[in-house]
Amino acid sequence: MFTLKHQDDKTNARTGVLKTASESIATPFFMPVATKMTVKQISPFELTDMGVQSIIANSYILYLKPGTKRIMEAGGIHKFMRYDGNIFTDSGGFQMLSKSFLVAVNDKGITFRDPFSERQHFLTPEAAIKIQHEIGSDVAMALDHVPPVLQERVQIADAVERTHLWAARCKRYHESCNGKNAYGRKQLLFGITQGGIFEDLREKSAQYINALDFDGIAIGGHCIGEPKEKMLSSIKKQVTHFEKHKPRYLMGVGSPIDILEAVALGIDCFDSIYPTKHARHAHVFSRQGMLKIDKGRFANDFAPLDSSCTCYVCKNFTRAFLHHLSRVEDYTYMRYLSYHNVFWLTKFMKEICNAIKNNEFTDYKKQFIKEFLTEDARRRERLALEEPNR
Repeated sequence: MFTLKHQDDKTNARTGVLKTASESIATPFFMPVATKMTVKQISPFELTDMGVQSIIANSYILYLKPGTKRIMEAGGIHKFMRYDGNIFTDSGGFQMLSKSFLVAVNDKGITFRDPFSERQHFLTPEAAIKIQHEIGSDVAMALDHVPPVLQERVQIADAVERTHLWAARCKRYHESCNGKNAYGRKQLLFGITQGGIFEDLREKSAQYINALDFDGIAIGGHCIGEPKEKMLSSIKKQVTHFEKHKPRYLMGVGSPIDILEAVALGIDCFDSIYPTKHARHAHVFSRQGMLKIDKGRFANDFAPLDSSCTCYVCKNFTRAFLHHLSRVEDYTYMRYLSYHNVFWLTKFMKEICNAIKNNEFTDYKKQFIKEFLTEDARRRERLALEEPNR
């Protein structure tokens, strides 16, 4: 299921292969978010063409619309959305952070409000796995209690205990399905750790979830407002308690620098709305830092977004043209920038893999951060003195 291939000789960075029912995935890898069964502005065929190995959808959102019955009638999520690659599904626990969704929570499950119909639904751990079973994803996620990261210790500790209770119930229900989805294909199940910024709770959660013998382990509840140093310290503490020969998934992280730091700590898998959300606000990745393409300084810049990028957008369009589209509010710019950002991040992950294989990860990381942050710092300084967005 997961085979460890290379270990960096200076850090905990590693490469491996995660085998699912759909395909084998080289790790470390990044998953664009397809909450509603689509990555915003990008088609499934384009994802395949640019080398994206996996995406992640939200099973609870899909349960609400279009509903598992319709997905099953279509033959499962892969056939419905016409994507042959690997698909993870989140359980819906993350929606607990949204006031428009969360009504109440207890040890039995979560009462959610359906934002589409205003009806209430009660989501149990068993129901969360059943939904993912019917959707037909390659990797299902256990239901976890996701608290606001900066809550008081007593509340975080309560969420940890409930996460552990639910994890065991998810595991039992998944085993009752013989580890297969509704289409007879093997479905992996990942457990999720919690603990906020409290390192002892993080360690406790890592030990408990690891002992349940899931197919993989995810670190949840990060990148939602906590200081970065706390996040990295937490990851370091938890990873030491994870089984070495199982994949490790850091949920919700998509910043290139954060990815590099987490890979160095031994993380194999990432997901985030970061590349597509930033694209919709005219932010693009480049080797020299993030660019805000709607700024006036790009009006006469006829270079590509990133001279080292080989994506369709960089081959055909200039910064000046994309700046123009953003200024006249032609929303095709969102599509172009989203395509570039996902392509760029996919290529970035391949570079990381190669650096680890060649025992060059430390040098690669150092050089990348030097180039990326230096220009970014200069950019911020310039923007403080230049014109506003419009």
